[in-house]
Amino acid sequence: MAGVRRARVPIVSALLALGFWQFGHGAYIPAKAWLAQELMQRAWVRTGSGEERATPWPWADTYPVARLTAKQQDIDLIVLAGGSGRTLAFGPGHLSASAMPGQTGNAIIAGHRDTHFQFLRNVAVGELLGMETPQGQRHVYEVVGVDIVDARRGSLVLDTDAAMLTLVTCYPFDALEAGGPLRYVVTARMMF
Repeated sequence: MAGVRRARVPIVSALLALGFWQFGHGAYIPAKAWLAQELMQRAWVRTGSGEERATPWPWADTYPVARLTAKQQDIDLIVLAGGSGRTLAFGPGHLSASAMPGQTGNAIIAGHRDTHFQFLRNVAVGELLGMETPQGQRHVYEVVGVDIVDARRGSLVLDTDAAMLTLVTCYPFDALEAGGPLRYVVTARMMF
């Protein structure tokens, strides 16, 4: 009986260690996303003070280009330059081939469905989104469409006659594996 009890201790210890490791692994991505947004908020303040391409940390290869707000969703995010996977790990990214927010054309911003753009699942047509530029210009966009698009069969329009904003993330939101061909696309038209 004593031998069985002694054998349980290493097994229980190993199971506890594995559980803590799994918890830490699961919490790592959201924690990194939250910390990155805090550092980017500071870089945004420096950008507003006139520092051009203020990086959020010394080795960053991106910089803040806009601030996205969705008051109904309690969202305030710094948008980074570029749409690479490395950039999107820290925050939503503005695709450089698209228009800048506030300009005529389609400003396309991509983000991960399980961190920064998770709020998109609750965005509805008619909701207002805010965009602020580094120069302090504030623009309000009204959501005019929410669609699920197969990336293999469609593409996003870059040239539009009006100032548009398109937010893109992977779909479905609760998928167990990353990637896949479906995209959740929120389209908004600039009101002012």
